[in-house]
Formats: sequence, structure tokens, C-alpha cells
Amino acid sequence: MAKADDGYTQDGTTDLKGNPCLKSKTGTWKACPYILGNECCERLAYYGMGTNLVNYMVGHLNEGVATAANNVTNWSGTCYITPLIGAFLADSYLGRFWTISIFMMVYVLGLTLLTMTASISGLKPDCTGDTCHPTQSQTAAVFSALYLIALGTGGIKPCVSSFGADQFDESDPIEKKSKSSFFNWFYFSINIGALIASSVLVYIQTNVSWGWGFGVPAVCMAIAMVSFFLGTRLYRNQKPAGSPLTRIAQVLVASARKWQVHVPEDK
Repeated sequence: MAKADDGYTQDGTTDLKGNPCLKSKTGTWKACPYILGNECCERLAYYGMGTNLVNYMVGHLNEGVATAANNVTNWSGTCYITPLIGAFLADSYLGRFWTISIFMMVYVLGLTLLTMTASISGLKPDCTGDTCHPTQSQTAAVFSALYLIALGTGGIKPCVSSFGADQFDESDPIEKKSKSSFFNWFYFSINIGALIASSVLVYIQTNVSWGWGFGVPAVCMAIAMVSFFLGTRLYRNQKPAGSPLTRIAQVLVASARKWQVHVPEDK
């Protein structure tokens, strides 16, 4: 067990191999640029792909506006449900680093497939003038890509901010103070990514091509993945605590067994 003055973190964090983390070589602002770069690129990819998605479905999948809007709403809702899966896996079994890593690969796979559906002959619908004629398999490929992205974001969205917080030891007053600054920079990174996506990428999709419009987010997500992995040796990792469902079940079983136990009169 590390002592309070031996230079190790006191919050239980370890490196990827399970060894105690040295404060001088891990965490804090040494590790955060990689996490912030990851978040900026990921948000740029997400909003760059999703902001103009209704227009893509109307123009290239030949859907009505109401149907396209409903499909995008369903997909967006799924993106906010899947974080329940990612958070559960991270806290219970995988830890945040491995959860983010695995789901990022799924995310990149989904964006790559979506780019292919907008640029490769055979996956790309045939269009005559302003009217496109997608086959069932082409439409299925688009929705498969979208829901791979929804699954991918489910492992990233709930973990990245808390993984950044893990880089600061709460028992250290200086690091504890720095943690609040991290969240300021974290949300700044989100907004920068969203700003670029909603302006530059929407322009590319509208005036250049959808292949480029989806390809740039795919490249940004690949950069996000590289950025994240570059900081691997600097990260502090909290160990997963096991399934909370097991602990809840234990409390319920103990309560059922002891509901007739008499409490001593003398507190």
C-alpha cells in the first residue's frame, strides 16, 4: 500500500498494468491534452455527421421529410440510450480506458461504412437529377452504419469526462483545484468541435459532396482515436468495481432475511 508521502496517487488509480501511479509521471495536464483532443474530434465527427442527416435521407434515400426526421430522431435517441451500456461496462467490468478504446473502434467502423455508402459505386444510390433510387441493401447499409455509430458513441459519451477527472487526485489540494479547470476546457473542446461541424462540414456536404462530408468526420474520429492512444502511458485508471446489480441484490436479500430482527433498545 502506497504511503501518503511516497509520490504515488492516493485515490486508488493505477496504470494500465495495474501498478500504482507516480504523480510526477502520470495524470494531470500531462495526460489531459490527449483526452481533450479526442473529445474535440469526436464531437466534430458526431455533429458533422448528424447535423445535416435529415437532408441526406431526403435527398439520397428518397424519404419524405417526416419519415427522415423520425428516423433521425430515433437514431439520436438511441445515441442517448446506449451510454447506459457503456457506463455499466466501464464501471463494472472493463474500466473507462478499455471501454473508450473498444467503442471508438466501433465508432470508426460505422463512420467508415457511412462514408462508403455515400461515395462507392454499388453502395451509393443511383441518382437521376435530384431524384435518387436507393435499393433496400443500400438503405440497410446506411442504417447499419448509423447504428454502429450510435453504439460507438454509447461507450465514449459517459466515460470521457469522468476519465479526464480520474487524472486528478482528489487527495491532493493542487490537483483537486485543477480538476475544475479541466471541465472548463472539456466543454470548450466540445463547443469548438460542434462549431466547426455545424459550419464547415455542413457547407462541404451541401456544396461539395456527401462523400467528403462524411469522410471528414471519419478522418476526425480516426484522429481522435490516435490522440487517445498516444496518451496511454500517462493515464491514471480507476479499477472497475463489479456489477452494481449484484450489490443491489445483496442488499435486498439481506433486508429480506433480517426484516424480523429486533433492534436493541440501547442504541
